[in-house]
Amino acid sequence: METNTTITDTHTHLYSEEFDQDRNEMIQRAIDAGVSRFFIPAIDSSCTASMYELEENHPNNVFLMMGLHPTYVKDNYLEELKHVEDELSKRKFYAVGEIGIDLYWDKTHLPQQQIAFKKQIQLAKHYKLPIVIHCREAFDEIFEILEEEKAPELFGIFHCFTGTYEQALQAISYNMKLGIGGVVTFKNGKIDQFLKQIDLQHIVLETDSPYLAPIPYRGKRNESSYIVNVVAKLAQIYNLSENEIATITTENSKAIFGI
Repeated sequence: METNTTITDTHTHLYSEEFDQDRNEMIQRAIDAGVSRFFIPAIDSSCTASMYELEENHPNNVFLMMGLHPTYVKDNYLEELKHVEDELSKRKFYAVGEIGIDLYWDKTHLPQQQIAFKKQIQLAKHYKLPIVIHCREAFDEIFEILEEEKAPELFGIFHCFTGTYEQALQAISYNMKLGIGGVVTFKNGKIDQFLKQIDLQHIVLETDSPYLAPIPYRGKRNESSYIVNVVAKLAQIYNLSENEIATITTENSKAIFGI
């Protein structure tokens, strides 16, 4: 791939403790591989300080989101939402995320997850920001809220999209781009079977590192430089060059994040 092509990782947890031993080297490996834009989703208030530190150390490459991740919606979720609201009022963020519903780990907090998702969508609209959605075993529940909240100012990314072709079209109908990462390289990932029917303008790239490493690293720690394996897979699916995939998906990310 030409070195002047910019690849954008729209979803990477660079502040994760999994990177504590080699964070700067890992970020440099990504930059050397052409990945120079990293969008950082929030989890809960415990990661805010480390996100700010990351931004301070890499001001030209790191772009922060603010939000409460659905699996961290616990009994204290109103305090956590207050933290999201306070931080959004203080400074610039590039999205509200990652937010959504996750019924894989815990169904007991579904009502609170629904409230938190809705509230954060409303905050995103207020600040004219995109949302970045986390959805696990919850397409119907997510779509129900998107349907209630749909508006021209509702837009964003369906992170780690693993649904069907029909669900992809539904997500796109709510002004969402599909975040495509390591799963597209898996034998059983399924999305590679219909992705070519989705126009590339609806696609952005992501790693979700340190999770969901692409083939040949599946099961190991993921990192942003491995996004080149996702680029290669999409080039194959769309029958385009890797440079074209990188360029188009980076343009798509700019359309969402405004930078």
